[in-house]
Amino acid sequence: MWILLGVIAIVATCINLYLYKKGKDYKLAMAMGLSFTALTLCAEYSLVSQWVKVEDWAALMDVVPGMEKVVWVLTIVSILLNVSPVILELKAKKLQR
Repeated sequence: MWILLGVIAIVATCINLYLYKKGKDYKLAMAMGLSFTALTLCAEYSLVSQWVKVEDWAALMDVVPGMEKVVWVLTIVSILLNVSPVILELKAKKLQR
């Protein structure tokens, strides 16, 4: 489930950037990109919770340490990419003054 949500988050982020580049309203796509990123994190947390419930310590020891870094990096990248059109718009307005 987290893979599907992650792919949707990536697609929504790409749509966000495409709409910004075309000069169209991108804010809904930005909200979707950030929302699906959050849902991906929740789904990943649920997976880890299931492993704890069934006491699958091998899965936890194998996956969690590596995934922690990946989740942090991808979440930060998602936030930066989704918010970049807002920042670019603010810079453009500032330069117009």
